[in-house]
Amino acid sequence: MSNVLYPKGAQKILGKQIDFGNDAIKAAIVPSGYTFSTAHEFLNELGTTVGTAQSLANKSITGGVFDADDVAFGAIAAGPTLKGVVLFVDTGNATTSPLIAYLDEVTGFPMIANGGAVKAEWNDGSGKILALV
Repeated sequence: MSNVLYPKGAQKILGKQIDFGNDAIKAAIVPSGYTFSTAHEFLNELGTTVGTAQSLANKSITGGVFDADDVAFGAIAAGPTLKGVVLFVDTGNATTSPLIAYLDEVTGFPMIANGGAVKAEWNDGSGKILALV
């Protein structure tokens, strides 16, 4: 698979219900057992995530491209395979936190957690995290 927007997240973006500049955009790690579904809409539908979701800092939007600083998740207990990263808007409630994108082309993913620090390093190319062009 490749990086993809959740259809209901794309609808929220186009309907101006998601504001990348002002909303609390976070990244969560999904394990190998996660299966992407176009029907997924909210954070609780991911099932179990790995580690603690992290906020995206220094967000920018230029020319239809969204970018932010790389995300450090800290140490992740050894064992699980970390399949990819999911972006979502944190509303404070997993049942109302909309999913934005499933990213499995993040540098280093998938990986097997070894007890060390895990970092999501975004693409430094023209597409950055997400490109709507």
